[in-house]
Amino acid sequence: MTDLQPARGTHDLIGEEQRRFAHVADTARRIAATYGFDEWQTPIFEDTRVFSRTLGETSDVVTKEMYSFTDRGGDSVTLRPEGTAGVCRALVTNGLTQSLPQKVFYAGPMFRYERPQKGRYRQFHQIGVELIGPGEPLADAEVIACGWDILQALDVADDVVLELNTLGDRDSRLAYRDALVAYLTDHRGSLSQDSLHRLDRNPMRILDSKDESDRIIVANAPTIDRYLTDAARAFFDGLQTHLAHFNVPFIRNPRIVRGLDYYGHTAFEFVTQALGAQGTVMAGGRYDGLVAEMGGPQTPAVGWASGIERLSMLLDQPPPAPTAIALVPIGEQAEAAAIPILQALRAAGLRAEMAYRGNLKRRMERANKAGARAAVILGADDLTAGVAQVKDLASGTQEAVPLDQIVALLS
Repeated sequence: MTDLQPARGTHDLIGEEQRRFAHVADTARRIAATYGFDEWQTPIFEDTRVFSRTLGETSDVVTKEMYSFTDRGGDSVTLRPEGTAGVCRALVTNGLTQSLPQKVFYAGPMFRYERPQKGRYRQFHQIGVELIGPGEPLADAEVIACGWDILQALDVADDVVLELNTLGDRDSRLAYRDALVAYLTDHRGSLSQDSLHRLDRNPMRILDSKDESDRIIVANAPTIDRYLTDAARAFFDGLQTHLAHFNVPFIRNPRIVRGLDYYGHTAFEFVTQALGAQGTVMAGGRYDGLVAEMGGPQTPAVGWASGIERLSMLLDQPPPAPTAIALVPIGEQAEAAAIPILQALRAAGLRAEMAYRGNLKRRMERANKAGARAAVILGADDLTAGVAQVKDLASGTQEAVPLDQIVALLS
């Protein structure tokens, strides 16, 4: 017996878990396509600067969680910790900043070195959408509505609440930052060590701290509303109006933040109480400066990402295992005759499998155990008569069917 196990923080997707996983990804892909999003595939690893430049040199992801290494050519590369930076890099690399808007859907593995726990892995998987080009609040509303429709299609929307905030424009954030720093400085003796480090560099991230002492302080911190410019307030009002038109319910949460300068205006999270501590299942916002960070022109953009593993855990029931049609030939002559029938069933889009070995009873037992819905039994006498015995394995009924009618009957 081997002692080899999956690396810590990774897991195999097999059986029911794989069916849940595939259902989430396929559903998201289908709904995003109806909104006009095209799927992009970007590399699993990138130049480290793609992430260190865009996630912030002092962010937890960059300083603690990235899988970075020097390859044999001496280049520093990183397994992608998230999808947005790679999409924006691909936009610039492929000269698409002159062909806007671009509506992008992605799905695939991401990597972060952090403590594994329920619903959180070191290799995890995300779906996401990015709408690059439009700067109007209607774009934000459409991106959020797409996420809401995916949650509804997965039948998990009743367990999820959309929490919405505004980060304002640059002038709003500068004024708010000054007020926030002044308030937090008065309480610096009670702040956690991480928050003390953020106080000068990234004070808005303190609003999102999970430390209990920080949360007590943050509860009475000023909110951004009184510091919003007229333009920022109009943008947020427009977003809320559009969400009402899309019939997307939400609540306001002024503590939702994004810590980097190129994030502005919209920030949102779809959260649930059904997964315990890991409550966020989808999150995103507007990031109008990220494409410029990649060397492109100043370009508005908005998007979200969602963990496939967490969404899979919300599903009440996994999709049923696919049912097959079992071909059960008896003898070499019957086996040769069964192959064209097997391929014809597959060409018609049906799942069909051949029972290879054992006597008739043993083969039928295996077909039942595998969950086949029907068995096509071919013996020497059947071939002489130009028929096969088709047995419904649920009801037990059996009938002789001409060979050229089997596909039509089972379809």
